[in-house]
Amino acid sequence: MAQTITLIATAAMGLESVVADEVRNLGYDVKVDNGKVIFDAPASAIPRCNLWLRTADRVKILVGEFKATSFDDLFEGTKALPWERFIEEDGKFPVSGKSVKSTLYSVPDCQAIVKKAIVERLKLKHGVVSNMPETGALYKVEVSLLKDIVQLTLDTSGAGLHKRGYRVGQGEAPLKETLAAALILLTNWKPEYTLVDPFCGSGTIAIEAAMIGQNIAPGFNREFSSEDWGFMKQKHWDDAFQEAEDQAKYDQPLDIIGSDIDHKMIQIASENGKEAGLADLITWKQMQVKDLSLKTDNGYIVGNPPYGQRIGDKEEVSKMYSDLGTVMKKHPSWSVYILTAFEEFEKFYGSKATKKRKLFNGFIKTDYYQYFGRKVEGE
Repeated sequence: MAQTITLIATAAMGLESVVADEVRNLGYDVKVDNGKVIFDAPASAIPRCNLWLRTADRVKILVGEFKATSFDDLFEGTKALPWERFIEEDGKFPVSGKSVKSTLYSVPDCQAIVKKAIVERLKLKHGVVSNMPETGALYKVEVSLLKDIVQLTLDTSGAGLHKRGYRVGQGEAPLKETLAAALILLTNWKPEYTLVDPFCGSGTIAIEAAMIGQNIAPGFNREFSSEDWGFMKQKHWDDAFQEAEDQAKYDQPLDIIGSDIDHKMIQIASENGKEAGLADLITWKQMQVKDLSLKTDNGYIVGNPPYGQRIGDKEEVSKMYSDLGTVMKKHPSWSVYILTAFEEFEKFYGSKATKKRKLFNGFIKTDYYQYFGRKVEGE
């Protein structure tokens, strides 16, 4: 196959620049688009990106793009692409799809036509006379139409990259691991500083911070669908896992604290931390925000508190934000980063944020309020 392939790291809205920075840090030049980061790279980038990208949702191979306003266009355009470079003779290749503002709006019809075209191409190239067996490795194909432009991709990740493998329990509204990692990466926190999440829930922010602090690859303890692909050399995977092992800083000391008012959530967070192999790195405490005690001169608060969206919750949430503001007034050298959809956050916290960033928590529009701490003398 070709020496380089075009890869797409998909990103939640608002996180494209964070994902782009991660891909650049792996050594690849990128082009940023809505909801995705596109880059050309050798096949060895597939395991490296799946292992290391903390904030991307998936890593896909871009097989091809073309314009289609008829089913004939779709069939012929799909059939002209080099599917045999990726999909083996016995490969399973289910087709999913979506269509936005396109002439071909029937997604089931588009899926069926793409499937038929790939079958015809593979039968011709692999010399298969009867039906394709589809008994081997899984190759998830997606056909995406946007304003009559067809994009055909193969998903290399399998389960979404947010599924790190450590979540054994969760609360009612768990924060996605990829977003939690982004909240950390959007700060200038370094492992030598204390980090506190006073609304820790099932512990995702604290766990992701510990993994970042020790440079542990987020995909190290899970599997990816492309591990079974024939064109991927085993050496690529072996080298990628060895790189992750070599770059981990397991001796890096950390001071990370997760607290929550609910003792059940503290228990769940503790179990998740153990599953992640970080039991000794994070301190879990049951406490109210007003009882928060910060013992270092400098540090970071990073949290995703309740938003008060349910009837009757607004008063309780307002008090929580007010209590946090009261505590933090005593610690002006600390930096505070809060993600919430509560529009009056600044009013109850007691001060305007230094900076705000629009982010989505699932389908909920939120603001990431950022308060930069004052520099301590001598630093």
